[in-house]
Order: sequence, then C-alpha cells, then structure tokens
Amino acid sequence: MSSHYHNQEIACQQVLVEDSSVFSIQWTVLPAPLATGLSPHNLLERYLSYIRRTTLTIIQPRFSDTGVEFRLLGGDLSLISFLPPEDGPDSSVLRICGGLLVQSRQCDRGELRFGVETTTDGVRVSLQLSDFCPLILGSSSPSTLRRWLYQFTQAAIHRLVTVRFLALLYRDLAGSSARVRIVPVTVREGQSI
Repeated sequence: MSSHYHNQEIACQQVLVEDSSVFSIQWTVLPAPLATGLSPHNLLERYLSYIRRTTLTIIQPRFSDTGVEFRLLGGDLSLISFLPPEDGPDSSVLRICGGLLVQSRQCDRGELRFGVETTTDGVRVSLQLSDFCPLILGSSSPSTLRRWLYQFTQAAIHRLVTVRFLALLYRDLAGSSARVRIVPVTVREGQSI
C-alpha cells in the first residue's frame, strides 16, 4: 500500500491578525484508505504524545480533571493550560485558559483545534491555533522588536513542530516517508509571521 503514496503537501499559514492575536493553520490531505480510524480525539492524543517525545519530555502534556497542561520538566509550571477537550464529529478543541506563555489579561481566549474532515480529495487533517495572545508580544499593539522576537522564536517553533507532526503522521499511516512540500495558503488576513 505504501509504495504509491509518495508526495505530501502541507498547507501552512501563520499571521498576526488585526488585534495582534495569532492565527496559525497547517493541514494535509491524506488518501482516505490511510485515514481509516483516525478521529479528531485520536489526532489530539497523537499530537500530545508527539510533543512529549519530540521535546525529550522537557514539555510534558498532562491531562487532569481541569483540562490539559503543557508542563515544563514535569514540574508545577504550566507553559500553556487548556480546558478539557471539546470533541465533535470533525474536530477536537482545546480552549486556552492560562499558562506562562499567554498574556495574563488574555487567558480566556484562544484555542487549539484538531480537525479530521472527509473531503472530495481524501481526509483533511488540520491543526489550527486561533485567537492566541502570546506573552512575548506583550499587548494588542506589540512593538516591532516584540513581533520580530515572536516570529523567530515561538512562531518558528510552532510551525516546525506542526509541520513535522503532520509529516510523521503520514509516515506512520502510510508505512513510509513522503517528500514534503510546504504550500503557503491564505485563510485569514494578517501580517505573516
């Protein structure tokens, strides 16, 4: 089965929208036979496991009754905290509710959405971060220096992590690696980061 699946396109956009919150989306379309049994919640669980492995457990996602936290070195310090997952037929959503990487006055907004949707081309698997207000930007009117700092640190890491996750997901499901091509897309208007 894996021999004829050899190219993978990953669509990508990361922007600061008008209110200086972050919108980031990455997706790939898998051939339907590869995605059999893949659900949004399963995608979320795979992503959390991937974060733990790829950071060598420096960042440890933890489930609790109050939600999910990305903890630093297994301690009490949460880099980012989410409410419990909201699972639907096409998506599993983690709503941001706090953490060290979030502006303290913006802890009640933002979400990380894991999507698995059947399309005419196959199954679209997506990760979308929206309305995120990173601490590093400081406010709704960040300086050029803060935008630059965010773009070349946290934004670059997020993009790398999500693109690599989608590439590894393809490899896990197809049984082989594919050539990956990043395709810029425009889903929302904003300043590229």
